Order: sequence, then structure tokens, then C-alpha cells
Amino acid sequence: MLFTTIAQLVDLAETNKKKISDIMLEQELAANKSDQDALLYRMATHLKIMQQAVERGLTENLKSRSGLAGGEARLLATYNQKNTALAGNLITTALTMAIATTEVNACMGAIVAAPTAGACGVIPGCIFAVGDHLESTEEDLIAALFTAGAIGLVIANNASISGAEGGCQAEIGSAAGMAAAAVTQLSGGSPRQCADAVAIALKSMLGLVCDPVAGLVEVPCIKRNATATATAITSADMALAGLESIIPCDEVIEAMNRIGCSMPVALRETSMGGLATTKTGKQIAERVFGKPSPESDCASCSH
Repeated sequence: MLFTTIAQLVDLAETNKKKISDIMLEQELAANKSDQDALLYRMATHLKIMQQAVERGLTENLKSRSGLAGGEARLLATYNQKNTALAGNLITTALTMAIATTEVNACMGAIVAAPTAGACGVIPGCIFAVGDHLESTEEDLIAALFTAGAIGLVIANNASISGAEGGCQAEIGSAAGMAAAAVTQLSGGSPRQCADAVAIALKSMLGLVCDPVAGLVEVPCIKRNATATATAITSADMALAGLESIIPCDEVIEAMNRIGCSMPVALRETSMGGLATTKTGKQIAERVFGKPSPESDCASCSH
């Protein structure tokens, strides 16, 4: 491998005066023994699937079999048309696209796991909204996906992208970091600014538990995709403004790994804790599956 850490990735990019996406493409060429055109075509296909998911989520009357997901992206899009969104048009558009993608996932539609199906809305929400704002080309967006992939590769190899292993910080958190780097590069940021954006985003997600209601990737997962999208874009803005992460990005990833390892099993995608075991969460599980969620085995809890 050309790199195994963010520091190595940034150093390679700076030394060779290249973008992170260029280094990742070289990495993939070496690892897959494929040609560049084939890799670019494959990433363009991923981009197209992301775009189709956004469009489907915004145009079709979707409803998941559980009844928990569907229609909220269209509500947000209608709200955004009023130009009264407190977060502004860009971020609200990104939130809308993120939710649209995750609603398609909940309805068993085609999405790109980036890095997982449960976190599939963050990267498309960010790159399409920011790309539209910047009038980015398809080539720019494909490069942004390679940048996101480079960050995801480091996180996967040094921590985790699995909610069952590291909590939702490993899924939604990783997606936010990947998206932050992608839009920082889209906006003309340097490799070092991309790394700072990743660190800032990840720090905002540390400790986030994975507690899907009824064991479905719908509640609270879909709306977490939206909030992570906002985190990614604001993290990119801070990095582009010159704000640096006091804690180096690789150390933030190490911390995320340690936190994930120390997280109780009840808070790692088992639906045995958190929102899944609230009164309403249990009622939903019983309605959907005819039986309540399993009780937490947390011995330290007095409730």
C-alpha cells in the first residue's frame, strides 16, 4: 500500500503536488492491477447510482415496509423551496439529498454503501449539493469520491466502519469524515485541509452509539445521515477557513477505535440499548415484528 495513515496520505499528496484523489487512484491501480479507464468508469457508475437514488427519493412516493421511512425527503424539499430554511439553501439541499438516498435504501432500492448502507446518504448529499453550488464537473465529483474512498480506507484499516463493531460513530462518523474531505477538495482545499476537515468531523461524532429501533436501518439512522451531512459541510468550511484540528487526524481515528472497543454491546447495533429500548422504540418493534426488542443486559443500569 502507498499509505496506511492520513499523515502518509497527505505527505504523498504534498510531496508530489497532487490531490488526495490522485494518490488514491494510484493506490487502486496498484492494488487491483487494473487500468485507469476501468477504475474511473467503475467510480462513474457509483456516482450514477448515487444520483439515481437521490432522484428516486425526491420523485417517487416511497414508503418502507415498516412504515417508518418514506416521504420526509420530499417534505424537506418543499420546505426548502420557501427559502426560509435556517441553515440556508445549500445545507438544506444536502440534507434533503441525504434523506432521499437513505429512504431509497430503507425501501430496498439501489444505493452505494459509502462506507455502509446505513450511512449511504452522507456522501451523495454533500457532493451533489456542494457540486451543484460550485458548478463542479462529473470529473470533479468522481475525483471527490476517490478522496472519500482514501479516507474510508484509512479508517477501515485503523479503526472500523461497522456499527456492530464500533457503534454509529464508525458508520455515520466515518461517512461524515469521508464527505468532509470530498467537499473540501471540491472547494479547492489542500490535502492538509482535507485531513483537518476529516478530524473536525470525526471529533463531532465520537461516542455515537448504534441503536436502531426494531433492528431496522431507519430510526434514527435516516435523520442521522442528515445531521452528519451538515457536520461534514461545516467541518469543511472550518478547514477551508484555515482552522486546524489540534488533535491530528490519525490520533482522532485511534481514539474512535478505542471508544468503539469500550462501547457496551447493547449500544453496538444489537437494539438492546439506547433509542431501541425506549418505550416507543419497544412499541414499534412489537408492531413491526410482533415481539418487543430484547432487553439490555446492562447490569450497571438501575432503571
